[in-house]
Amino acid sequence: MKKYRNHNILSLIIPLFLVFGLIVTISYFASPAQQAKKAVDTLYSYEQDGKFSSSWEMLHTQMKEKFTRNAYMQDRAHVFMNHFGADSFRFSSGKPKRKSSWAMSEGSELLNKVYKVTVTKNYYGKYGRFQFVQDVYATKENREWKILWDYNDEGYLTVNTCSVIIAVRVLCTTVS
Repeated sequence: MKKYRNHNILSLIIPLFLVFGLIVTISYFASPAQQAKKAVDTLYSYEQDGKFSSSWEMLHTQMKEKFTRNAYMQDRAHVFMNHFGADSFRFSSGKPKRKSSWAMSEGSELLNKVYKVTVTKNYYGKYGRFQFVQDVYATKENREWKILWDYNDEGYLTVNTCSVIIAVRVLCTTVS
């Protein structure tokens, strides 16, 4: 009789743990932070495949005001692929960080519930290996996740600093 009760309790506890685990897993992947990260990853997957028209579609309206679809497609392919002599790139994206409000540039509309995801793109081209690290922002617009880049002044200082570091590394590599 006692053995039968233990078996009954186990047959109730095991399904409860499985249901709990399923709920935790679903809520993690359905969280806004993970959805934002997935949108960022999708944009860069399109760009890896040379599908710049599809990546342009993922841009927020504020970004689309900066350039037309054709200009975006030509610039992205020309600068990153043709100038650098790279056929493609690999990328990784960091953990999304929620920002309660953020603006793409000075004077642009303040957006609420934005997620910042740091993306690192690794290129292998005719000038060697190099990488770009960029903070990318994702927010919902008309119920769809859209992507923005940072055009605030403080971001330019980081890019200039990185350029100097890259130049020094190349110089040191050449000398040694």
